[in-house]
Amino acid sequence: MSETAQTLRARAEIDLGALRANVRALRGRVGTDVQVMGVVKADAYGHGAVPCARAALEAGATWLGTATPHEALALRAAGIDAPLLCWLWTPGGPWDEGIRADLDMGVSGMWALREVTEAARRTARPARVQLKADTGLGRNGCQPADWPRLVGEALAAQARGLVKVTGVWSHFACADEPGHPSIGAQLETFHEMLAYAEKEGVDPEVRHMANSPATLTLPETYFDLVRPGIAMYGVSPGPEVGSPADFGLRPVMRLVGSVALVKDVPPGHGVSYGHHYVTEGPTTLGLVPLGYADGVPRHASGRGPVLVGGKVRTVAGRVAMDQFVVDLGGDVVEPGAQAVLFGAGDHGEPTAEDWARAADTIAYEIVTRIGSRVPRVYLNE
Repeated sequence: MSETAQTLRARAEIDLGALRANVRALRGRVGTDVQVMGVVKADAYGHGAVPCARAALEAGATWLGTATPHEALALRAAGIDAPLLCWLWTPGGPWDEGIRADLDMGVSGMWALREVTEAARRTARPARVQLKADTGLGRNGCQPADWPRLVGEALAAQARGLVKVTGVWSHFACADEPGHPSIGAQLETFHEMLAYAEKEGVDPEVRHMANSPATLTLPETYFDLVRPGIAMYGVSPGPEVGSPADFGLRPVMRLVGSVALVKDVPPGHGVSYGHHYVTEGPTTLGLVPLGYADGVPRHASGRGPVLVGGKVRTVAGRVAMDQFVVDLGGDVVEPGAQAVLFGAGDHGEPTAEDWARAADTIAYEIVTRIGSRVPRVYLNE
C-alpha cells in the first residue's frame, strides 16, 4: 500500500505548532529560573519522538528525557545533541554507548553504579549519572536506607574520575490527586535525601521532581527543572487536575479514519463479533477501518465516541482488530467521509479524555497506544 493510500485509510495528525505553544505555556508557568525537560519516551507518547523532540527544543525546552537508553540513543542518531536523561536501565545495558553519546544516565542502585563505572573504565570517559531517590513511589530509585551507601560510592567514583554526578531526582506517586498526603511526604523525603547528598559533597547541575501534574499545580516542587510529559502533548494528567484549556494547553494529536463502507441493514441485524449490538430498526451502518491493532481500545466496544457526518456516534458492538462499526441512524454519509476519533474538541469531536472514560483508562494510554500502522502526519513543522 502506498503511503498516500495508507494515510487515506487512517492518520494521526500531529500539530507541532500546538506542541511548541504548550512548551512555551509550561515555560511561562514555571518561570525563567526553572528549566523544562521535554519527556519524549514511548515515541513521544505516540506522537513521534524525533519531530516532537526538535519542536520542544525550538520552543525552549533545554533537556529531553526518555525511559530507555535505546530511545535516547535513537535521538542521538537523529542528530539531536541536547542534554538527555534516560532512566530505565537493566543489567547489561548499553552503558558504553550511553557514555559515548554523552547521555545522562539514571542510577537507582549499586548494581547500576558498578556497571556504569566499569563502562567508564572501558571507554576512558567519565559517565554522567543522576542519582534517583525513591521518596515513596516504590518503583525505581534508591531507598532512603540505602542512600548513604549509593551517594558515598558515587562520590568515590567521581573522585577517581569515573563518573560525574550531574543530578539528584525523584518522582511522585500521586501528584495527579490534588491534596493527597503522599505529595507532602515525598517532597519532605526528597529535601532530606537531597540535603544529605549535598552535605556529603554532591554538587548537581540539576535537582528535579516535578512531573506533569506537579508542573501544573505544585510550584514548591520545581527545584531546578521540571519534567512535563503528557502535558507537553496537550493532554491533562487527569480530570481532577483540570482540563488542558485550564492551563493554556492544546491537544497535539488528532486521530482520523476514512469511512470505508456505508450500507443499509434491516431491524434485528447483529453487528460485529458476538452480536453485542443488534439494530433496533432499519438503519445505516458505517465501517471505520481502525481497530485494536491500531490502538483503538477493545475495552471501549459499545462506548467509544466518534464524530462522523457532523454527529458524535458510538462504536456499535465490538472493536475488531482492524475495524469497527458505527450506527449512522439512517443519515446519509458517503464512503471516504472522515471519522474523527479524537482531537482538540474544537469542532465537536471527542477528545482523548473522552476515549479514556469510555475505556476505563487514562488519556496517557489512549495516545500512547496508537500503533505504527497509523501514519503520523506532521502539521506546522
